[in-house]
Amino acid sequence: MTEFIHKSVLLNECIEGLSIKPDGIYVDGTLGGGGHSSEILKRLTTGRLIGIDRDMDAIRAATKKLLTVCPGKEENFTLLHGNFHDAKSLLSEIGIEKVDGVLLDLGVSSYQLDARERGFSYHDDAPLDMRMDASQPFSAKDIVNTWDEKDLSRIFRDYGEENWAVQIAHVITDRRKLSPIETTSQLVHIIDAAIPKKFRAKDNSHPARRTFQALRIAVNDELEPLTPAINDFVDLLNPQGRICVIAFHSLEDRLVKNAYQTLFNPCTCPKQFPVCVCGKKPLVKIITRKPIVSGEEELKENPRARSATLRIAERI
Repeated sequence: MTEFIHKSVLLNECIEGLSIKPDGIYVDGTLGGGGHSSEILKRLTTGRLIGIDRDMDAIRAATKKLLTVCPGKEENFTLLHGNFHDAKSLLSEIGIEKVDGVLLDLGVSSYQLDARERGFSYHDDAPLDMRMDASQPFSAKDIVNTWDEKDLSRIFRDYGEENWAVQIAHVITDRRKLSPIETTSQLVHIIDAAIPKKFRAKDNSHPARRTFQALRIAVNDELEPLTPAINDFVDLLNPQGRICVIAFHSLEDRLVKNAYQTLFNPCTCPKQFPVCVCGKKPLVKIITRKPIVSGEEELKENPRARSATLRIAERI
């Protein structure tokens, strides 16, 4: 079993962005290995940290880290197995109705990418899995072997922004007639056959990168619940509470940006109206007009931080 090691991205920027109060309640909705959470917990006295993750490996690794890094603070944190999309109900179950800060570090963790048996990486030969929650019955193998060609093409296009979506979907449905597609290497060979070499991306990126991203997003339902989840978290925030969201590709970042903008300007009046009559008031102020990105020092230590963007908003 791969050790759960995940280098937290934009760590200092997130901690500064949360503007932590020692007696506040903070939610790390994507707990991972506990890197961000441990830094939040260090700053709490009578406050409380709630960590949420759908991956039980993450819960176990974060528990160990928090107990090691913050000894004597066992009463200050609670870790929950679940999805941050369901945070309102998860928090309600433990008696929490309001919080002072929220952190979401979206996407797949370094551990999940590096754990060969999880099937996230196109560099290894492994079962075609990609589940963030290993107890979930639905995997990438199910999508690849049961979804029709049109639906496969749609997710490759919409979730992977893959120009060769139609061709890849066609080759997949053709090949699976012969035998099930069960491993990552089988899928990589199929993608390789579907994309003519002269049309490969000029940035030397792996030809399977976009398709694997699309499958991962579809398996874990990462995009569609994101905007409602941000709305729920903002509803949970106390005045001056902050939400920090790290995205790792343009699809995520666009959703975060648009969600913040709608919360900042929720007016639904027609544009031709000279004044607002709907009465909807701003719920947040946007702290980061442009997203925060990693500096050169962090990029040297962690090249996977290159695509990370952090956006912060504050509850009015």
